[in-house]
Amino acid sequence: MQKIKSLMARQGLKSPQESIADLSPVEDIRIPSKEEMREMREQPIDPQAEQEIINSIQEVYYSNDSFDMVQHELEKLPPELNLQELEEYRDKLKRQQAAVSKKVADLILEKQPSYVKELERVTSLQTNLQLAAVICTNARRQLSISKEDFTEASLGLLANQRRRHLLTGLLKSLRTIKTLQRTDVRLSEMLEEEDYPGAIQLCLECQKAASTFKHYSCISELNSKLQDTLEQIEEQLDVALSKTCKHFDVSHYTRVQLAYTLLEKTQTAMDQLHMHFTQAIHNTVFQVVLGYVELCAGNADTKFQKMQYKDLCTHITQDSYVPCLSDLCKALWEVMLSYHRTMQWHEEQDKEEAPPTTDEAGAADTEEAAVDHSYVKKKLEHGLTRIWQEVQLKVKAYLLGTDMSNFKYDDFIVVLDVISRLMQVGEEFCGSKSELLQESIKRQSVNYFKNYHRTRLEELRMFLENETWELCPVKSNFNIAQLHEFKFMGQSRSPSVSPSRQVLSSQDQVLSSQDQEVLSLFQHFSQEGNPFERHIDNKDEETEDVLASNGYESDELEKCVYQDYDSDSDVPDELKQDYVDEQTGDVPLKSASRETLRSRKKSDYSLNKGSNAPILTNTTLNVIRLVGKYIQMMNILKPIAFDVIHCVSQLFDYYLYAVYTFFGRNDMPAPSLCVPGGQGGREAGPARPVAPFCWYESSGPGLISSRLRTTLNRIQESLIQMESLGEGSASVHGGPGEDRKEKVPSPHLSQLVVLTASETLYGLAQRVVATESLVFLAEQFEFLQSHLDTMMPAAKKPFLQQFYSQTVSTASELRKPIYWVVAAKALDYEQMLLLMAGVKWDIREIMSQHNVYVDVLLKEFEEFNKRLGDVSRHVRVPLPVSNVLWEHCIRLANRTLVEGYGNVKKCSNEGRALMQLDFQQFLMKLEKLTDMRPIPDKDFVETYIKAYYLTENDMEQFIKNHREYSMKQLANLVNVCLGSHINKKARQKLLAAIDDIDRPKR
Repeated sequence: MQKIKSLMARQGLKSPQESIADLSPVEDIRIPSKEEMREMREQPIDPQAEQEIINSIQEVYYSNDSFDMVQHELEKLPPELNLQELEEYRDKLKRQQAAVSKKVADLILEKQPSYVKELERVTSLQTNLQLAAVICTNARRQLSISKEDFTEASLGLLANQRRRHLLTGLLKSLRTIKTLQRTDVRLSEMLEEEDYPGAIQLCLECQKAASTFKHYSCISELNSKLQDTLEQIEEQLDVALSKTCKHFDVSHYTRVQLAYTLLEKTQTAMDQLHMHFTQAIHNTVFQVVLGYVELCAGNADTKFQKMQYKDLCTHITQDSYVPCLSDLCKALWEVMLSYHRTMQWHEEQDKEEAPPTTDEAGAADTEEAAVDHSYVKKKLEHGLTRIWQEVQLKVKAYLLGTDMSNFKYDDFIVVLDVISRLMQVGEEFCGSKSELLQESIKRQSVNYFKNYHRTRLEELRMFLENETWELCPVKSNFNIAQLHEFKFMGQSRSPSVSPSRQVLSSQDQVLSSQDQEVLSLFQHFSQEGNPFERHIDNKDEETEDVLASNGYESDELEKCVYQDYDSDSDVPDELKQDYVDEQTGDVPLKSASRETLRSRKKSDYSLNKGSNAPILTNTTLNVIRLVGKYIQMMNILKPIAFDVIHCVSQLFDYYLYAVYTFFGRNDMPAPSLCVPGGQGGREAGPARPVAPFCWYESSGPGLISSRLRTTLNRIQESLIQMESLGEGSASVHGGPGEDRKEKVPSPHLSQLVVLTASETLYGLAQRVVATESLVFLAEQFEFLQSHLDTMMPAAKKPFLQQFYSQTVSTASELRKPIYWVVAAKALDYEQMLLLMAGVKWDIREIMSQHNVYVDVLLKEFEEFNKRLGDVSRHVRVPLPVSNVLWEHCIRLANRTLVEGYGNVKKCSNEGRALMQLDFQQFLMKLEKLTDMRPIPDKDFVETYIKAYYLTENDMEQFIKNHREYSMKQLANLVNVCLGSHINKKARQKLLAAIDDIDRPKR
């Protein structure tokens, strides 16, 4: 740098700094030394060689200004110095330095004109600056004079104005602070008015204003006070939210939700709401049950208030159980209705939401609102199941807290109806099947029903044992639908009417009632009313007019109360049609249809043609009523439908068994007269007659069919508690008994019922009433089959079908054994055998006059017909009954004839002709007494008489084909034919054939 300056000095030039600073001394021009001049002369003048020298300089010398060349060269020295090498290296460095210096000098000389020109501009600038300094000095002096003369007064006014403005703002702020401090009074008033949104809005505005004046020291305390007030508002808001759980008010809930929206706590509010609903359920049920417990206790004992709800439920008395349950469900309904209306409110709000805005801020708010709505919707939907679960748990604890096995039937039906309605509410509330309620009510129902059914069976036994089997006079158009217990079948259950208060209506009314049921309970009772309120209908609806006046119906009474028997306008359509089996499509033979009843009216064996009412007793009516109660219970509680139907079947079983036990068993004294056949021929004599009832069992078709016998065996084994078996020769024997608690003792016939008087045809009137009441009961069961089938679980339907096919359908089959006892005693068959034994049959000439025993037998039939007419004056004898009686009597008479002919020791062809004459005379006179065609067992007698004329081969074939005759009768036939057209050898052969037939029986 020093060299450059020296060069500049030689040229007479100045640096810019030296030119500007005029007063600074000019640096002396230094003359280069001889050495420098020598070096410069020694420098090569070749530009290319000079450039090569410059290029040989190391890069490090161009790195930066702080580079220390000396230090660098010293560090490069080798450990052992060589003077010659050092001198050479030094010369190299000097050449490089000289080349650089020359290059710099050349560049300076090259730029000198530009430098001179720039120096002139700098000098001009210096002059201008000096002039500006003078101008500024003069301006400052003039400004100072102006300040002193004009500005100070004006600026003083401006300062005062500014100070006034600031004080005005301060006064406004102070007034705002004063208003903020008085806000708590207004907030309290708004909270009392339940204007929660306004209170929150005011509080938030106050907080915002307070944040504006936070630089004041008094505001910090006000901020704390406002925060406390806001928390107090939230607490009161939570209380207001809890009030909606019991009594939902749209305006109230709208204010509460708006307030939570202002607080930006919509999701928190929904969480709190569900907690309040759960708490409301608990508090509600506890208070209801506690009120009844304390009321029943009669004192204000505080120990009940400290009890758990489950323990408290065990203190409910039987009398207060139903009212408490009703109030409990009413209270729970209010809670669920509030929840339902809460959901409706939110759904309506979602529909009324404004469309989303395109503004970014608006879009963000809309998105946040959508998140809140989604959360609220999911929370409410999930809450449905949770709320209903809480309700089920509370009601279940109440149901299981009391033993209902001893409740009255009507009270228990009300309980079932209330719970059924509650389950309907649950299904509409959240689609739940109410498994908890079903399980608990099923447990109580099974417990109650077992006890109830056991008691009813004992009552039925008592009724049967005290029943005199007198006719219960009912109207001619009586059917079970007219009974109070069956009115529920004709009308859908109304929400406010329990089954015990429902009235039967026509099918059209049923359909219209079903249409009304389309409205859900929440829609029906949304504004007022309660599905658990019990309304008592008019007493007129509860009364029944099914009994006739003094056993006969006056025309005036029929016109006032009922239509004519053939008119069934007041009977529902389902009662007019025959029952059609759903499985087969067949119509049963015994159907309570109009055709059947009209047929009965026209053809009954009765002198009292004015009465065509069904034949039943008070006990029958009680059984029918009991069946109605059972079905009513089954309708309400379908889970125990099979248990109920099983018990219904036991009622019918026990009634059938009682009728058979009382009237169908063979309890006739004279078992010694019964002589088994098949032991060869017997001498016919007056001292050894054979009772006809044994012939009928041994040689004819059985009185009790295998199906009926199986049914009676089943009833005795499963239902009857037998203390001794073998009460009669025709008793049905069963196996060992099951649990005694499940069985009922066998009933005993009342001593007031006399079955041994011949004047009354051995209690025929009582037998008719008993048997036909059973048949009527079976007809009612067949009418109910379709209803029972719909109630029965699919897996258990075979039981119901078996019950109807093997038990109900056998009711009419009891007519045979019951009326056979009357037929066996109504005619003196033994006298006829004695008269036939005195007839001489080995005559040699054909007789034109029949024997006396025929007239005696016909006289017996005339007396029987007269007595039957006498009985029909008191009790209508239906045509099937009279037919069975006549059939039995005719069959027994014909079999007595065969038995008498089988006792003949000697007989000729003329004797056989006399037998045919006697029988034809008997048939001719008998056909005038009865309309029965054909005459029963007519072929049985004629075939036996004609068998006398058979040859040996034909006789053998006859013996093999006609098993209906006894062995004694066949043997006697062979013995009588001996000598006429059968020899001794053939006789032995035929008797051996008879013995072969009889051997398997032994």
